[in-house]
Amino acid sequence: MDLRVTPTHGHHGTLALGGASYDCALGRSGVRTDKREGDGATPVGRFALREIRYRADRLTLPDTPLPAAPIEPHDGWCDDPADPAYNRAVLLPHDASAENMWRDDGLYDLLVILGHNDDPPAAGRGSAIFLHCANMGQQGDMGPTEGCVALPRDILLALVPRLAPDMMIDIRPA
Repeated sequence: MDLRVTPTHGHHGTLALGGASYDCALGRSGVRTDKREGDGATPVGRFALREIRYRADRLTLPDTPLPAAPIEPHDGWCDDPADPAYNRAVLLPHDASAENMWRDDGLYDLLVILGHNDDPPAAGRGSAIFLHCANMGQQGDMGPTEGCVALPRDILLALVPRLAPDMMIDIRPA
């Protein structure tokens, strides 16, 4: 059983797992087959679920067969295509551009690292593609991501026990 993501309109999509489906947020630029660093698009393709990262100070992770590790205040993710650590976890401060994984906004309270452009990383083909917590607006709507797939935190938390190392996420164009 795999996760399937299908765009519906704009930066919105549907994530299906088994017989259930959930509204999800996608990149501000929709989905693209030719993903580029900084384009704001969610990459089209089939990607492994690599590992879970979570904020242990904000939630208790349910049992899951996926490898999991807590996010620490010094954790980052390199997004500089010229750096040898591109699209890899790094410790902050880092000499090149790197995203801070310890966020105040809750988006990375729980995330699944997706196997996009990581075996090996190709410079400029996109970095830090995760399944993470959605940016929820006051009306309950989900804001766009920078290129990831996002679900409301409670839904992502409920799905975690069903995620397995042999699963894939299949992001398809509309």
